[in-house]
Amino acid sequence: MVSPIDNPVTESDTDARRPDTTLAMIVYALLLGVFVTGITPVIGVIIAYVYRGNGPRWLDEHYRYHIRTFWIGLLYACISWVLAFVLIGFVLMALQAVWLIVRCVIGFKALQERRAPDKVDSWLW
Repeated sequence: MVSPIDNPVTESDTDARRPDTTLAMIVYALLLGVFVTGITPVIGVIIAYVYRGNGPRWLDEHYRYHIRTFWIGLLYACISWVLAFVLIGFVLMALQAVWLIVRCVIGFKALQERRAPDKVDSWLW
């Protein structure tokens, strides 16, 4: 039998090596914060740009997913606002809200499972 003294890798050591996913969770929350204030996604994408490349590959893919979600969402928002003049934009705004929620939930679920989100390059989800 191996005692904890003889075994150099303990449970606390493995927890210490696990990457911190708190900032990635916060970025997902900031992206969803667009429904409360318009500035939180900008803060979230800045955090994603700063912290990408500082963790394991699967965590970097989350930051890439955040960045793509921000820029694609901004494009969809601009298109919706332009098309709001012909009234179809209001429907697109509602669809964009659903798109954002689904994309963040998918990413958050993958983050909880400590894996990269599926289809990071997708424009949908």
